[in-house]
Amino acid sequence: MKIPRVMAPIVGSALALLASGAQAAEIKLLASTAVKTTLEELVPQFEKATGNKIDITFGPAAALKVKIDEGAPFDVAILAAPITDSLAGSGKIDTPPTTIAHSGIGVAIRKGAMRPDIGTTEAFKQALLNAKSIGFTAAGATGAYLTTLFAKLGIAEALKPKLKLLPGAAGEAAASGEVEMGMTQISEILPYAGAELLGPLPPDIQSYTYFSAAVSKASKEADAAKAFVKFLTAPAGLAVIKAKGLEPG
Repeated sequence: MKIPRVMAPIVGSALALLASGAQAAEIKLLASTAVKTTLEELVPQFEKATGNKIDITFGPAAALKVKIDEGAPFDVAILAAPITDSLAGSGKIDTPPTTIAHSGIGVAIRKGAMRPDIGTTEAFKQALLNAKSIGFTAAGATGAYLTTLFAKLGIAEALKPKLKLLPGAAGEAAASGEVEMGMTQISEILPYAGAELLGPLPPDIQSYTYFSAAVSKASKEADAAKAFVKFLTAPAGLAVIKAKGLEPG
């Protein structure tokens, strides 16, 4: 059987592992929901190639940071870069974080709905003022940034009656019609078939979140964990990252 060039090093490592009689590793992964669809595709590939198993917990990056601070065990964490930098500063990770991807904020609408212009800051501002309802997830960096942005644009008071802090995904809320506009990371909009990406925020007010992978200093599966991080940054991994609405690096 011919092994694809990209997968050959990984498969070779797996065969070496099996030949040595070593037991497969079980890796605990804590990951931001922004990389959920990417990992849902890449994790099975890694498991198949190596024989290792990955147990994933998804959630807002800030909430997962709280779990780590409370002592939750993990082997790999893929979180917003400021959080993994904080883990590095507190000595909770083994090596410097590896930047995996970054994402901008996008606006989600229900599929088939009218598509207002948001191509400029002034058009975006007017679209928000005209919308009947606007939602974003309460937890996480995106919500904090948008709150500051609305104040900077001078529309915070006007938007108050129509703002909805969502417990779940903004893309899902837009798809169901719960809100007319949902704002979140672009990668968190694309998975919902009933939602459409209206577009990213205009360049002059866009905010990018970088996501990094970090291996726990307390990990008992450090070698396997590091191999997984390396797999994510291989060409095949980067192709999936881009296809899921993120930008590599």
